[in-house]
Amino acid sequence: MDDFFLRALLGGIGVAVAAGPVGCFIIWRRMVYFGAALAHSALLGVALGFLLGIDLTVGIVALCVFLAVLFVLLERQHLLPTDTLLGVLAHVALAGGLVVVAFLTNLRVDLMGYLFGDILAVSDWDLGVIVTLAVITLIGMVLMWRSLLSITVNEDLAAVEGVPVARVRLGFVLIVAGVVAIGMKIVGMLLILSLIIIPAAAARRVASTPERMALLAAVFGALSVIVGLYASLYWDLPSGPLIVVTAALFFGLMQVWPRARHRPAHPSTGAQSGVAGR
Repeated sequence: MDDFFLRALLGGIGVAVAAGPVGCFIIWRRMVYFGAALAHSALLGVALGFLLGIDLTVGIVALCVFLAVLFVLLERQHLLPTDTLLGVLAHVALAGGLVVVAFLTNLRVDLMGYLFGDILAVSDWDLGVIVTLAVITLIGMVLMWRSLLSITVNEDLAAVEGVPVARVRLGFVLIVAGVVAIGMKIVGMLLILSLIIIPAAAARRVASTPERMALLAAVFGALSVIVGLYASLYWDLPSGPLIVVTAALFFGLMQVWPRARHRPAHPSTGAQSGVAGR
């Protein structure tokens, strides 16, 4: 197997495995628009990376983390509804990225690669960053799992029982920012949210517990990367879109698959048992 294809395969699987549990909570907490806002604003991170002469992946991660923290701080002020605030941040950052790119007259930027991804161009450095952030994401999700379930069910009850709600929410938005940042290299800023939520949505129908849903979401995401990459190699088609199409096929298949014996996975069941056990 060629080195570039192996790097693409490992990098894509790393992103998919990290995105699976994150996508579950994005669906449960109805934060899809937040993920879309981060994805759209990532172009500014690319532009600043070129402007400052730093690695583009580092620039994207830094920008996404900055916007996530800024969103949390502004949300606490209750100046605007959440969806309005996200719309303002996302489109201002996207427009700012396009303006900065326009000023870089001596540099030719492949915008299509950033919009739809360029997984076959993953370098050793990119792979190292992806694997590192994926491991950090999974560790963070494991450590915050019970607390996230609790605040997903009822933030007030979780706060009464001693869960540091503000810190957990901040930690989760930082994790989302990291996943969006590393996923841009795989499927691009326009499709990264699809890789996060479609496998989780596919797993939701057939999983009976939150933990199983997170595991199945990671599996569906990894299989989507593997099948999509080999399909792109066979048919000579863009890898990023094919990965998302493959994930959509898994989602469609799960809609006709027999439901789980128990109710489909929802955090209320697992979270309530966790709260009661404290």
